[in-house]
Amino acid sequence: MSFELERALRWGAVAHDGQFRKGEKIPYYEHVVGVAMILDRLGFDEAVVIAGLLHDVVEDTERTLDQVRERFGDEVAKVVEACSEIKTDGQGRKRPWIDRKRDHLEALASAPLEVKAVILADKLHNLLSIACDLEEGRPVWSIFNASRADVLWYYRSTVDLVGGGDPRLNRLAERCRQLLDGLAEDERDDSGKRAETREIQE
Repeated sequence: MSFELERALRWGAVAHDGQFRKGEKIPYYEHVVGVAMILDRLGFDEAVVIAGLLHDVVEDTERTLDQVRERFGDEVAKVVEACSEIKTDGQGRKRPWIDRKRDHLEALASAPLEVKAVILADKLHNLLSIACDLEEGRPVWSIFNASRADVLWYYRSTVDLVGGGDPRLNRLAERCRQLLDGLAEDERDDSGKRAETREIQE
């Protein structure tokens, strides 16, 4: 491990201190560390791994993009910026879930390899977490700000959009699709009963 990665680990840990995964007592930092591990195992360079570690720090904490740039450089900051959704409108009101997701998908269409890699690693770790929670009988779909069908639509749309053009992206996308296929077939809701499904109309 390099000095720079250790700095990022510490800075991110402080930024996400006190945050937990939805509906869990698991520290939220477990997620971003998991994303960074996925990127590292696929052989991405250190700047991409650090961006994976910090990909939610601007969106979900008090840290700013300028602080990321000052501490870890422009390359990391650009990836973090591209991974961050705009959650509020011009008046500071929370934007609807579907609007945020559609806008982010549109922005990702022309994203560089490094951004696509972090996005896919993020989706893969989230899908693994969902599958693990379902296996352990924990609430899953009720903790989202969208329906089960909408969540699965968004994940598959993201994977289809950014999951190609590089062998490493292909590997990430393939694993995501395997998990998505399994989740689509597993129609249990949080009570263990079969959940209703519907098509998303574009």
